[in-house]
Amino acid sequence: MKLRTTMLIHPVTLLTRYGTFVVITLAAVITTSLALGGRHYWWIAIPLLILTAIGIWSLFQSRHSLMRNYPVIALVRWISEELRPFLHQYIVEDNLDGRPYSREHRSLIYQRAKDDVDVHPFGTELDVYGEEYEWLTHSIAARHVDPKTFRVEVGGPQCDKPYSASLLNISAMSFGALGAHAIEALNLGAKLGGFYHDTGEGSISPYHRKNGGDLVWELGSGYFGCRDKAGRFDPKRFAEQAVSDQVKMIEIKMSQGAKPGHGGLLPAEKITAEIAQTRGVPMGQDCLSPPGHSAFSTPIEMMEFIAQLREMSGGKPVGFKLCIGRPHELLAICKAMIETGILADFIVVDGAEGGTGAAPVEFSDHIGMPLREGLVFAQNALVATGLRDRVKLAASGKVSTAYYMAANMAVGADWCNAARAFMFSLGCVMSMRCHTGECPTGVTTHDPLRQHGLVVEDKSRRVRNFQRETLHALAEVVGAAGLEHPSQLTPGHIYRRINAVEAKPLDELYNFVEPGALLDGRKKLPILGKYWKRAQAGSFEAAA
Repeated sequence: MKLRTTMLIHPVTLLTRYGTFVVITLAAVITTSLALGGRHYWWIAIPLLILTAIGIWSLFQSRHSLMRNYPVIALVRWISEELRPFLHQYIVEDNLDGRPYSREHRSLIYQRAKDDVDVHPFGTELDVYGEEYEWLTHSIAARHVDPKTFRVEVGGPQCDKPYSASLLNISAMSFGALGAHAIEALNLGAKLGGFYHDTGEGSISPYHRKNGGDLVWELGSGYFGCRDKAGRFDPKRFAEQAVSDQVKMIEIKMSQGAKPGHGGLLPAEKITAEIAQTRGVPMGQDCLSPPGHSAFSTPIEMMEFIAQLREMSGGKPVGFKLCIGRPHELLAICKAMIETGILADFIVVDGAEGGTGAAPVEFSDHIGMPLREGLVFAQNALVATGLRDRVKLAASGKVSTAYYMAANMAVGADWCNAARAFMFSLGCVMSMRCHTGECPTGVTTHDPLRQHGLVVEDKSRRVRNFQRETLHALAEVVGAAGLEHPSQLTPGHIYRRINAVEAKPLDELYNFVEPGALLDGRKKLPILGKYWKRAQAGSFEAAA
């Protein structure tokens, strides 16, 4: 077979590639001539001239092959790419489609935030025989439950100022990742509703302080707001802020669900004067959050750091947040608590499905333990080491409805935190442009014009409404189970389908241990025991 070596291009190919451009160019010439002749053709000529200019530019530019080969017509692809997320969300998706949040869940949050009717007509749209289906077992002896009782006291025996936390709070989102109006609305909503607002690792901004809502100050590896010029922890600067009455608890961020073990970088061009002042970093330089902490390097040193923070804050609860990775590391922390006698007041387990900010795809998709497995492991670790009655446990990661709260609490959580759900209550439309500074609803941007659309007074009420109505729904769920408080939920209350003809309660799908099981050498725990042997209080490395 002979190969074709001719350089001639088939006429059909020429027409396909350049036909549209040629027609537009000819039309531009004709309409411009008519317009110059005094006729009213400029409204046609100007758009055609613009398209002609784009076509000429496309022919000579070198970055985009498609536009070089198909001038003008390739614009359709670029426009379609830009509009695709919006068209898909509003036209293509059904109620159960959409990742990471389905339209059904987004609509529910919007309805509760606006204090609208939040019931669903005509039965469930879920496939109740599908493998992902779950349900909570209800009781014939259902009862009425008052959500006003839904509080949990955080602060162990070493804490002088325990905090009464709501069962649903605002998870960590920094000033910098969120704009000023969003931070202010979230904090005012927290004050109106009596729940807390986690600052995220970006420190405490003026917009956190303006309305006086309860704060949990998160300390990341960058120690923003309490760092020296070299980026190390500064005890004096920490104490100055931590003793504020508005700061109720301190949370050390070990890792986060969106990108565990990755750290973060805020480019210099995104650092405003306000962000620089809030974080204590210089203008004109990239702002780095290292992957690990410099204030401690072993579990024992971590406990000593916790004791230091507790003392300098005036005896407030101090805990840590992590997305669980290597299981022995959490057990090493438990060993350090036992050996030093220093306790963390709480642990927040962040699931790998969590995350409000941008992250590398590999990290958001495939690194870190999902929330349920993380919660079960943390619960077992604390129970088996005899620490559970003194250390509280919280869940963070895609919490959006009362059912998810109930399911988390059934496997060990004392309370839940939500981030993206509260972003939806602010008006977020999941445009997936959080990292670009072009958020259309003014939530994740510092652009004054875009932020103008987010009215603090209105959105703060929606934040309060969503939290209140979700707790009301949780009260109804708990009452339907015949219980008086979510703390009475157990793994046996939640069933998960295995296949179309079989379902099991969570206490049969997961192994739950007895109190002190790891401290009793007579009890064999093949999996947990293996990690326990590898755990070292003096190192995060696994023992040989």
